[in-house]
Amino acid sequence: MARVLIVANETIGGRGLLEAVRARAQEDTSFVICVPRGTPSHGNVIYDDAVYDAAQVRVDLARAFLREEGISAIGEVGDPDPYTATMDAVAEYAPREIIVSTHPMASSGWMRRDLVERIEQAAGVPVEHVVVDLEQEGLPFGVTLVVANRTASDEHLLEHLQSKARDESHLFVVIVPQEGGGGGAAQAARGRLGQMLDQLKGAGLLAAGMIADPDPYTATMNALQSFRVDDIVISTLPATRSGWLRANLIDRVRRATSCPVEHVISERPAHVGGAR
Repeated sequence: MARVLIVANETIGGRGLLEAVRARAQEDTSFVICVPRGTPSHGNVIYDDAVYDAAQVRVDLARAFLREEGISAIGEVGDPDPYTATMDAVAEYAPREIIVSTHPMASSGWMRRDLVERIEQAAGVPVEHVVVDLEQEGLPFGVTLVVANRTASDEHLLEHLQSKARDESHLFVVIVPQEGGGGGAAQAARGRLGQMLDQLKGAGLLAAGMIADPDPYTATMNALQSFRVDDIVISTLPATRSGWLRANLIDRVRRATSCPVEHVISERPAHVGGAR
């Protein structure tokens, strides 16, 4: 079976890339998705778990969407340098062909580094360059960014997300900040994330998620760098118990993005967890 390597990051899910994959899926072809790890633009500390998760979510979402099309694929997170990530994948999987997906020239760091030409010179197999303009094309499904921590499994939040998914194909990208950023913070955040994803998938919703920077504002801004979203839902405890609200998180996110921002207040009992 011939193998095609797909190298993409923020443009995964774009129309042009999906069309290129569909065309090759008519043949006896298998697909490998490689997503290089990105570098966050916000925050003073880079949390490796959060960076890896952001790329892994894109791999998982791409594979899930292709499954909906009846196309199977494997995927991996690659080196932060897209050229190194591609050549590592070429050595591992020996593809017959490579598809590289980028933003248009004006907004593509990969193209400014002549990525496609460098891969063509080094890989020894055909390379197709697919340009995806998400600002003009959008995505074939709605995307909501969900920011939650202690309230991640709250029934009010689940009901709100279910209502958003009733009328269209919808994807939920969940981020759970690592509370405190030290010790077992990543493990605790991953536990909350896992519970929430199980809850969403049990309700029939398409969802993926990642742990993120301890600061919820930084976590949200970095997620917006990684994913094109239509709107944002932030879940907190009531004002009297929410550190996020005391830090004016909702207004700060609204001022920083043109995306609609919705605030869902949890009514969890006061004895459950800390204030977020």
